[in-house]
Amino acid sequence: MSETETVTETETVVETEAVPEPVAKTDAEIEARLKEAQNMTKNYMFASLGTGLVPVPTVDVGILIGIQTRLLYKLAKLYDLKFTEDIGKKLLMSLLGGTLPVAGGMGVATMLKAFPGVGSWLGMTSMAIFGAASTYAVGRVFIQHFESGGNFFNFDPAKTRAYFREEFEAGKKVAEEMRSEQSAA
Repeated sequence: MSETETVTETETVVETEAVPEPVAKTDAEIEARLKEAQNMTKNYMFASLGTGLVPVPTVDVGILIGIQTRLLYKLAKLYDLKFTEDIGKKLLMSLLGGTLPVAGGMGVATMLKAFPGVGSWLGMTSMAIFGAASTYAVGRVFIQHFESGGNFFNFDPAKTRAYFREEFEAGKKVAEEMRSEQSAA
Protein backbone atom coordinates (compact mmCIF):
# COMPACT_ATOMS: atom_id res chain seq x y z
CA MET A 1 0.00 0.00 0.00
CA SER A 2 1.42 3.38 -0.92
CA GLU A 3 1.63 6.38 1.38
CA THR A 4 -1.07 8.20 -0.63
CA GLU A 5 -3.55 5.36 -0.18
CA THR A 6 -2.98 5.35 3.58
CA VAL A 7 -3.75 9.08 3.86
CA THR A 8 -6.93 8.67 1.82
CA GLU A 9 -8.13 5.78 3.99
CA THR A 10 -7.43 7.76 7.17
CA GLU A 11 -9.36 10.77 5.87
CA THR A 12 -12.33 8.57 4.98
CA VAL A 13 -12.40 7.09 8.48
CA VAL A 14 -12.31 10.54 10.09
CA GLU A 15 -15.19 11.77 7.91
CA THR A 16 -17.28 8.71 8.76
CA GLU A 17 -16.67 9.15 12.48
CA ALA A 18 -17.59 12.86 12.41
CA VAL A 19 -21.23 12.22 11.45
CA PRO A 20 -23.02 9.99 13.98
CA GLU A 21 -25.70 7.61 12.82
CA PRO A 22 -29.22 8.75 13.79
CA VAL A 23 -30.78 6.79 16.61
CA ALA A 24 -34.22 5.38 15.78
CA LYS A 25 -36.88 6.65 18.17
CA THR A 26 -40.53 5.85 18.66
CA ASP A 27 -43.19 8.46 17.96
CA ALA A 28 -43.79 8.84 21.70
CA GLU A 29 -40.07 9.44 22.34
CA ILE A 30 -39.88 11.99 19.54
CA GLU A 31 -42.96 13.79 20.86
CA ALA A 32 -41.58 13.81 24.43
CA ARG A 33 -38.20 15.12 23.23
CA LEU A 34 -39.91 17.88 21.20
CA LYS A 35 -42.03 18.92 24.18
CA GLU A 36 -38.95 18.99 26.41
CA ALA A 37 -37.07 21.11 23.84
CA GLN A 38 -39.98 23.57 23.65
CA ASN A 39 -40.21 23.80 27.45
CA MET A 40 -36.47 24.34 27.61
CA THR A 41 -36.77 27.21 25.13
CA LYS A 42 -39.54 28.80 27.20
CA ASN A 43 -37.44 28.56 30.37
CA TYR A 44 -34.53 30.27 28.64
CA MET A 45 -36.94 32.94 27.40
CA PHE A 46 -37.71 33.78 31.04
CA ALA A 47 -33.99 34.13 31.72
CA SER A 48 -33.67 36.34 28.62
CA LEU A 49 -36.42 38.65 29.88
CA GLY A 50 -34.09 39.41 32.77
CA THR A 51 -31.46 40.89 30.45
CA GLY A 52 -33.60 44.00 30.31
CA LEU A 53 -32.85 44.57 33.99
CA VAL A 54 -29.09 44.76 33.42
CA PRO A 55 -28.42 48.51 33.65
CA VAL A 56 -25.14 48.61 31.72
CA PRO A 57 -25.45 48.96 27.92
CA THR A 58 -23.87 46.12 25.88
CA VAL A 59 -23.30 43.98 28.98
CA ASP A 60 -26.90 42.85 28.60
CA VAL A 61 -26.18 41.65 25.05
CA GLY A 62 -23.21 39.62 26.30
CA ILE A 63 -25.37 38.03 28.96
CA LEU A 64 -28.07 37.29 26.38
CA ILE A 65 -25.55 35.55 24.08
CA GLY A 66 -24.46 33.51 27.11
CA ILE A 67 -28.05 32.49 27.83
CA GLN A 68 -28.65 31.52 24.21
CA THR A 69 -25.37 29.60 24.04
CA ARG A 70 -26.44 27.67 27.14
CA LEU A 71 -29.79 26.92 25.44
CA LEU A 72 -27.91 25.51 22.44
CA TYR A 73 -25.77 23.40 24.77
CA LYS A 74 -28.85 21.98 26.51
CA LEU A 75 -30.59 21.31 23.17
CA ALA A 76 -27.46 19.58 21.88
CA LYS A 77 -27.43 17.38 24.97
CA LEU A 78 -31.12 16.56 24.48
CA TYR A 79 -30.54 15.62 20.84
CA ASP A 80 -27.27 13.76 21.54
CA LEU A 81 -25.20 16.14 19.44
CA LYS A 82 -21.62 17.27 19.82
CA PHE A 83 -21.43 20.89 21.00
CA THR A 84 -18.61 23.33 21.54
CA GLU A 85 -19.13 26.80 22.92
CA ASP A 86 -17.05 28.27 20.09
CA ILE A 87 -19.27 26.74 17.38
CA GLY A 88 -22.42 27.68 19.27
CA LYS A 89 -21.42 31.33 19.61
CA LYS A 90 -20.29 31.57 15.98
CA LEU A 91 -23.59 30.16 14.72
CA LEU A 92 -25.57 32.47 17.03
CA MET A 93 -23.65 35.54 15.92
CA SER A 94 -24.05 34.58 12.28
CA LEU A 95 -27.77 33.96 12.69
CA LEU A 96 -28.46 37.09 14.76
CA GLY A 97 -26.08 39.32 12.82
CA GLY A 98 -27.62 38.27 9.52
CA THR A 99 -31.04 39.45 10.59
CA LEU A 100 -30.38 43.19 10.69
CA PRO A 101 -33.73 44.29 12.15
CA VAL A 102 -33.18 41.97 15.13
CA ALA A 103 -29.53 42.89 15.65
CA GLY A 104 -30.23 46.59 15.10
CA GLY A 105 -33.20 46.55 17.46
CA MET A 106 -31.14 44.95 20.21
CA GLY A 107 -28.40 47.51 19.65
CA VAL A 108 -30.84 50.40 19.99
CA ALA A 109 -32.51 48.82 23.02
CA THR A 110 -29.23 48.38 24.87
CA MET A 111 -27.97 51.86 24.01
CA LEU A 112 -31.17 53.51 25.27
CA LYS A 113 -30.11 52.41 28.75
CA ALA A 114 -27.33 55.00 28.62
CA PHE A 115 -29.92 57.79 28.90
CA PRO A 116 -31.28 58.26 32.42
CA GLY A 117 -35.00 58.22 33.07
CA VAL A 118 -37.21 57.44 30.11
CA GLY A 119 -34.27 56.12 28.06
CA SER A 120 -33.38 53.61 30.78
CA TRP A 121 -36.98 52.47 31.11
CA LEU A 122 -37.44 52.14 27.32
CA GLY A 123 -34.11 50.33 27.02
CA MET A 124 -34.94 47.87 29.78
CA THR A 125 -38.40 47.13 28.39
CA SER A 126 -37.21 46.84 24.79
CA MET A 127 -34.19 44.71 25.64
CA ALA A 128 -36.33 42.34 27.68
CA ILE A 129 -38.70 41.79 24.74
CA PHE A 130 -35.92 41.60 22.12
CA GLY A 131 -33.93 39.20 24.29
CA ALA A 132 -36.81 36.84 24.96
CA ALA A 133 -38.06 36.98 21.35
CA SER A 134 -34.63 36.22 19.92
CA THR A 135 -34.18 33.35 22.38
CA TYR A 136 -37.56 31.98 21.29
CA ALA A 137 -36.52 32.22 17.63
CA VAL A 138 -33.10 30.64 18.28
CA GLY A 139 -34.75 27.75 20.09
CA ARG A 140 -37.38 27.22 17.39
CA VAL A 141 -34.84 27.37 14.53
CA PHE A 142 -32.45 24.89 16.13
CA ILE A 143 -35.23 22.55 17.28
CA GLN A 144 -36.55 22.38 13.72
CA HIS A 145 -33.02 21.77 12.41
CA PHE A 146 -32.28 19.03 14.96
CA GLU A 147 -35.68 17.38 14.51
CA SER A 148 -34.99 17.09 10.78
CA GLY A 149 -31.73 15.25 11.51
CA GLY A 150 -29.38 18.24 11.35
CA ASN A 151 -26.45 19.06 13.61
CA PHE A 152 -24.19 22.04 14.29
CA PHE A 153 -21.84 21.16 11.46
CA ASN A 154 -24.48 21.27 8.71
CA PHE A 155 -26.46 24.24 10.07
CA ASP A 156 -26.63 27.06 7.51
CA PRO A 157 -27.66 30.38 9.13
CA ALA A 158 -28.31 32.01 5.74
CA LYS A 159 -30.93 29.38 4.85
CA THR A 160 -32.77 29.82 8.15
CA ARG A 161 -32.92 33.61 8.39
CA ALA A 162 -36.43 33.97 6.95
CA TYR A 163 -37.72 31.33 9.39
CA PHE A 164 -35.79 33.02 12.21
CA ARG A 165 -37.47 36.37 11.42
CA GLU A 166 -40.93 34.72 11.45
CA GLU A 167 -40.21 33.05 14.78
CA PHE A 168 -38.76 36.28 16.17
CA GLU A 169 -42.04 38.08 15.41
CA ALA A 170 -44.00 35.25 17.04
CA GLY A 171 -41.54 35.37 19.95
CA LYS A 172 -42.23 39.07 20.54
CA LYS A 173 -45.89 38.24 21.15
CA VAL A 174 -45.00 35.35 23.47
CA ALA A 175 -42.49 37.56 25.32
CA GLU A 176 -45.09 40.32 25.78
CA GLU A 177 -47.50 37.78 27.26
CA MET A 178 -44.77 36.43 29.56
CA ARG A 179 -43.82 39.94 30.68
CA SER A 180 -47.47 40.80 31.34
CA GLU A 181 -47.90 37.62 33.39
CA GLN A 182 -44.78 38.46 35.41
CA SER A 183 -46.01 42.02 36.00
CA ALA A 184 -49.41 40.77 37.16
CA ALA A 185 -47.91 38.27 39.60
